[in-house]
Amino acid sequence: MNKTLIDQIGNTPIVKSIALNTNPNVSLYFKLEGNNPGGSVKDRAAYNMIKSALDSKKIDKSSKLIEATSGNTGIALAMIASIFKLNIELVMPDTATKERVQTMRAYGATVTLHPDGIEGARDYAVAKVEDEAYFSFNQFANEDNWKAHYKTTGPEIWRDTNGTITHFVSSMGTTGTIMGTSTYLKEQNSEIKIVGVQPTDGSKIPGIRKWPLEYLPKIFDASKVDQTIEVSKDEAIEMTRRLAKEEGILAGMSSGGATAAALKLVNELESGIVVCIICDRGDRYLSSDLFE
Repeated sequence: MNKTLIDQIGNTPIVKSIALNTNPNVSLYFKLEGNNPGGSVKDRAAYNMIKSALDSKKIDKSSKLIEATSGNTGIALAMIASIFKLNIELVMPDTATKERVQTMRAYGATVTLHPDGIEGARDYAVAKVEDEAYFSFNQFANEDNWKAHYKTTGPEIWRDTNGTITHFVSSMGTTGTIMGTSTYLKEQNSEIKIVGVQPTDGSKIPGIRKWPLEYLPKIFDASKVDQTIEVSKDEAIEMTRRLAKEEGILAGMSSGGATAAALKLVNELESGIVVCIICDRGDRYLSSDLFE
């Protein structure tokens, strides 16, 4: 009975699709990362990045911390920082939903909204590091991002499918989830197919990116992704709504995008066990038009 909030990160449930999957020869499972205490898969990376930085004495309670984020990583960092009594500034696109901003501030973080999207937020954070001696975790280049999923997400999926998983599907943003999970699963069975999800050209889907070369996450290794499936914003929105109405899973748009891709895959397979990451909860999008 001595567990802390941090002990509740991970070991999220995997549930079987009961409606969306209509291929009787394939099982589709959703890994519900919204069940993490901070409400998303990013709790894993945030804890691992902060704990590693503290253990290696790169930061302490006097450090000025800053991170660019599209939302979920910021919420997770704000939550973990509050536990370790750290001060952190989070820089987000000014299009972020008010729930995300309010949640970060509730945890005690300083929130800066940037008009030039996530790229502008990243440039702003880099300038603070270079000019004002801030420390950034830089989730896009931080090995402790993907290693969180190598240590936790991958082993959980392998355990909970009894080693029968054939395909893993994940949206790609910072790419930490897919890099770490792929590395672990491939070590267990090199035949497992890793499927990344990207937006179609012109589609803007929060949490799923097709990065310009100069902003491509340094932790990304294309050799760890066997197949890429593209989804449009409309497909992601429709599937997010169907997840809620038909599966009872309230999630964000990137999860809808991942599910849309997973169903495209499922419909092509003759058999298999497919696991798709549902990366967060949908309640942080209720002020947007996602569910209207």
